[in-house]
Amino acid sequence: MTSRSVYHFNSIIARKPARSVVDGLRAQDRGSPTYAGVKAEHDAYLAAMRAAGVEATVLPALEAFPDSIFVEDPALVFTEGAVVLRPGAATRVRETEEIAPTLRDLFDTVLDLPTGYADGGDVLTTQESVMIGLSARTDRAGAEALQACLDELGRKSKIVETPEGVLHFKTDCSLLDEETVLSTNRLARSGVFQNFRQMLIPEGEEAAANALRVNEVVMVGADFPRTIEMLDKAGYKVVALKTTEIEKIDAGLSCMSLRWFSRGKGG
Repeated sequence: MTSRSVYHFNSIIARKPARSVVDGLRAQDRGSPTYAGVKAEHDAYLAAMRAAGVEATVLPALEAFPDSIFVEDPALVFTEGAVVLRPGAATRVRETEEIAPTLRDLFDTVLDLPTGYADGGDVLTTQESVMIGLSARTDRAGAEALQACLDELGRKSKIVETPEGVLHFKTDCSLLDEETVLSTNRLARSGVFQNFRQMLIPEGEEAAANALRVNEVVMVGADFPRTIEMLDKAGYKVVALKTTEIEKIDAGLSCMSLRWFSRGKGG
């Protein structure tokens, strides 16, 4: 396993939003996003990624899959290889068939989750281990099968619980640096981050927990001023990005990319 910082990336995979994104899955109705709004947020996201120092492979839109802009759920990527997952939402299962060829082009080692269900949104990679959160989208069979795949890639992992009513583990947390996580109070209370320094999201801004550390910057939803102020005062270089539209379909910043440090295929 590489000792490189787990937020040091030079490559991402993203996918253009389809016009059907307005029909994306949602746990509660907060109104439908507009295609133009989602596209503007996605364009700004890609620009911020490139400014942070990554090369982006941007895949074409998939009209048959409204949620396919959220490429993090059907796959996991690491310097050592990739894992094709089995999404826990029935409408997203076949997204894996669309992304697998790209993964096989970019990685020497691509493993397939053999059983169960697991979404990438339930997986947080830390310096210590890969944390797999059980949720409505990731069951124990899928989590255990993922552990076997990660072991094959030389990655330690552990299974943890996601709070009741939370869609994905990373809905409520993100990594700020090797020793620090940004977490909601409800997830922090579970004790899963007892080995980390924790920064707790201000009450009422829970959706800000899905932030994203990429190289020297921390990307945070622009609608969360108290969280941005807290991180800025703590010395993080914050890049605020609009997430108003994608939040209507239960998404955040980590959802829109697969991130890794590439040494080149065969390297």
